Amino acid sequence: MSSESASYVISACRENDVKFIRLWFTDIVGSLKSFAITVEELEKAFDGGMGFDGSSIEGFARIDESDMLAVPDPSTFQLVPWRPKEQGVARMFCDIVMPDGTPFEGDPRYVLRRQLKRAADLGYTFYVSPELEYFYFRNSESTIPLDRGGYFDQTADAASDLRRETVLTLGQMGIEVEYSHHEVAPSQHEITLRYTDALTMADNAMTYRLVVKEIALANNVYATFMPKPVEGQNGSGMHVHQSLFKGERNAFFDENDPQHLSAIARGYMAGLLHHSRAVTLVCNQWVNSYKRLLPGFEAPVYITWAMRNRSDLIRIPDYKPGREINTRIEFRSPDPACNPYLAFAAMLAAGLDGIENERPLPEPVTENVFEMSAAARASRGLQMLPGSLIEAIEAAEQSDFLRKALGDHTFESLIANKRIEWERYRRHVSDYELREYLPVM
Repeated sequence: MSSESASYVISACRENDVKFIRLWFTDIVGSLKSFAITVEELEKAFDGGMGFDGSSIEGFARIDESDMLAVPDPSTFQLVPWRPKEQGVARMFCDIVMPDGTPFEGDPRYVLRRQLKRAADLGYTFYVSPELEYFYFRNSESTIPLDRGGYFDQTADAASDLRRETVLTLGQMGIEVEYSHHEVAPSQHEITLRYTDALTMADNAMTYRLVVKEIALANNVYATFMPKPVEGQNGSGMHVHQSLFKGERNAFFDENDPQHLSAIARGYMAGLLHHSRAVTLVCNQWVNSYKRLLPGFEAPVYITWAMRNRSDLIRIPDYKPGREINTRIEFRSPDPACNPYLAFAAMLAAGLDGIENERPLPEPVTENVFEMSAAARASRGLQMLPGSLIEAIEAAEQSDFLRKALGDHTFESLIANKRIEWERYRRHVSDYELREYLPVM
């Protein structure tokens, strides 16, 4: 951290009458954590970090090794627009370190930083643009929609003002939006964030989720990023557009290739496909995530890739074919309730593994995979993503690749957390079971 950047933040606080600074970070499952300090404590925070009890944060530490420090990243300083301007509030994301100053290996931001350094050592910068879908409901205790609109609807869109206010607030916090619109399901929406480097984007995704919820709350409605809140309707995904750049050049682009995909892009895709079952636990970490990954609802189930085909796990967007800047891949399985730091880290690690090991890319699947017969899929050797949380846990547990990508601490903590969730779900007797079985058994 340079003294100039810290000085800039202190000056900005003075100029904007900021009294409180919220220090943000995430636990292992991507829940936003924060605590506030006053502006008078800023120099201390920049100099050595602010101490907290890591044993109280999910996936961080045991009681006997609980002392940790949150060190604010001055490049993430932003005013919080929904708080009062007088004696106002700003926020910064933090890196978590141990008392001796070494990075805490279970900090999701650090997990992503490690993979980004690996990419940088190979000469690459990792850029992403996620499409985070979500629902608005009347309140947090029901799934009553605000409208019955569908994809790109205007006349049946009851939340256009909510999206507008959200986009404006994101802009005030330095987050650029590419577009926003009504999604396929009633009361379902999407705001797509403009391409940027993966660490900035993970911070932006966390901010985005909070802003969506804050604007909804201020307007007496509820916003949720739950992957599948409504039975029989499309779930919410987080399709991640991604590419590697070398300097100003897109390493995924090859003007001489019929599909404009370089050998780097093909290796990256091969790695992502090869490790897709292992990374599913990171990208789809909840019991509810697997209610979305079902045939018939525009979510991928089979481990395939194609140009344009939206039933595949990896799609090559073809909006402006042949343009270097637009060449990218779209990984369609993640959902918006994942931890974006871990999800981006796992995807990047898988892609780099494919490049470094020169993994062969299978042929694209041009047909609708859902409409193929089981025999046809078997003859093509098409595999499926895990179909439940326990299947995803077991696939992850068997992956030395994922352990290395996340680090031992994060890998083991995530597995333990998800096994507890699965056991709680497995023991639960649902309303469906009572309704279906109690009267006849």
